[in-house]
Amino acid sequence: MSEFTHLDGSGHARMVDVTQKEPTVRRATAEAFVACAAPVVAALRDGSVPKGDVLAVARVAGIAAAKRTPELLPLAHVIGVHGVAVDVTVEEEGVRIVAAVSTADRTGVEMEALTAASIAALNVVDMVKGLDKATSIRDVRLLSKQGGKSGGWTRP
Repeated sequence: MSEFTHLDGSGHARMVDVTQKEPTVRRATAEAFVACAAPVVAALRDGSVPKGDVLAVARVAGIAAAKRTPELLPLAHVIGVHGVAVDVTVEEEGVRIVAAVSTADRTGVEMEALTAASIAALNVVDMVKGLDKATSIRDVRLLSKQGGKSGGWTRP
């Protein structure tokens, strides 16, 4: 059985001490999908969503979210987020968000990438909910990570 690194000997939550780890280059990519009705997709494509430029707001929100991850996840480390790219694409059934985060630090950026994708998706929902309250978020997931002790991983 593996040791739970975020629990102390008494089973209480703790933040893992990464002080002695050497900083290395790390990158993670995550995605989220916002399922939208056909009229919402049409409004996104022609720029007629009443609240404004949904895709631009989602990109900026995702970038801001990646940098604020430790404020939202109590056991996440404060790290230098050195790069964030949030790609937002309108597809036939909704909006795909892909967030890539990079750093040169002591711990990975998987949670930052997932947070960026999630918050970007929430912003899409917020901006189109007046057009369709049934809009939903699905498939928030890590796509890949590189660097660190465990090396690389890509979703099969």
